[in-house]
Amino acid sequence: MQLPDVPFAPMLPILMVLTGAIASTVLGFYLHRRALTVINLVTLVLSGAAMMALWNTGATAFGGALQADNPAILLGITILVGSAMTLLVSLDTAYRARVSFPEFDAMLMYAVTGTLLIAFSGDLMTMLIGLEIMSLSSYVLATLQDSRRSEESGLKYFLLGAAGSAILIYGIALVYGATGSLNYLGIAAKAAALTPTNVAILVAGALMLLAGFAFKVALAPFHQWTPDVYSGAPTSVSLFLSTVVKVAAFAGMLRVFGGALHSAPGWASTLQVLTAATLIIGNAAALFQRNFKRMMAYSAVAHTGFLAMTLLGTQAMGGAALAYYLLIYTLMTAAALAIIAALQRSEAGMEISDLRGLYYRHPAYAVALAVCLASLAGLPPFAGFFGKYLAFQAAFQNGYVWLSVLAALASVAALVYYLRPGMLMFMPDRTPAREYAHGERGPTNFTVALGVVGVTVLGILPNLWYGWVANPLIWERLAGR
Repeated sequence: MQLPDVPFAPMLPILMVLTGAIASTVLGFYLHRRALTVINLVTLVLSGAAMMALWNTGATAFGGALQADNPAILLGITILVGSAMTLLVSLDTAYRARVSFPEFDAMLMYAVTGTLLIAFSGDLMTMLIGLEIMSLSSYVLATLQDSRRSEESGLKYFLLGAAGSAILIYGIALVYGATGSLNYLGIAAKAAALTPTNVAILVAGALMLLAGFAFKVALAPFHQWTPDVYSGAPTSVSLFLSTVVKVAAFAGMLRVFGGALHSAPGWASTLQVLTAATLIIGNAAALFQRNFKRMMAYSAVAHTGFLAMTLLGTQAMGGAALAYYLLIYTLMTAAALAIIAALQRSEAGMEISDLRGLYYRHPAYAVALAVCLASLAGLPPFAGFFGKYLAFQAAFQNGYVWLSVLAALASVAALVYYLRPGMLMFMPDRTPAREYAHGERGPTNFTVALGVVGVTVLGILPNLWYGWVANPLIWERLAGR
């Protein structure tokens, strides 16, 4: 009898995070919530150390169902960074947001466990398990705040997310029916030599998988839940959903469409249309928002379009562009929302007009938010500029010229809604202060500093991260080459 392939090392990064989730569940009755958060931060650091120890090993477990390869490690590090920034912000804001209880940390860490399973998945079933763990925990997180807005946002998230999961599962069934395999490498090997009947089934499965992932990453027209959920959930949860969950969903798309179905017909042309619609709808809708969190929600939709462009590039160029862009997007979005979480008087967020004169009341926050907005807009010398450039380059050099031109025009339009709050912050204002101005914000300040320093340094010296992720061998192995 052959023993199962269950080495411990590839599972260690995920098990460390799961340990934090279990600790928050079991010890929640005995420890203060801040102590649990510190424990969870330690488990995230240990998980990152375990990932670095696996670099270049290509370790697998469960017969390849779990892969600790270099793409998984790169995306896993980004997931851990976003998760740590969320926990740090929650240390200062959880009490005001009415989520200062151990269940918040437990659900968050379970969600992180699911995101890492997606990034480390080696087959469609492992990816699906991770996706459901992440999704179910995220639904709970969106409703934890005791308010009707939070309950409404969570219900919308659950209903649309469940529909997306059902479509994705049906797509998995069709892909299995066409290829007879759930393993990414097995699907990639068989997709190139199918009968016409099986090719039709494979195309249908790939398109349903694309639709399912489109719900998770908020590609238009599957983005309807995004503004309501981001604005209705606690801001720290919005931070998590807009960064960590998005990174994990794109990690799954990279595994499936950059590896297993890379040579399958149909999905790339469909993704091209969805990306164009996302760029137009996300940027156009953001122009008319008055609430900062809703503006950031539509900004997240617009950035989903830029991120999706990387999947249309070659494996080497597109994978490297996606890994760079995801880290930069996490840093600048988390820092911007951390500032809003620290200053807002209610969890409904701040109106954009409330930012007027912020520089005269909180100069450091005003400068930091201006840097984040400039990076989100893609202005040099910040890292957002290089991230968008890499996305344009990946699509353009693979033949998607018109989409690259549209994306460039959308970036110009985005300057309007990013510059509006940026200008208001530095205008004189004689009205009373419109933000919460009390309490210690040490962890939040560290989060903001990390984001601002990150987008500035990686914009001036992009090779500190891009030079690491740009090795073609890292991404070509997604399809077993």
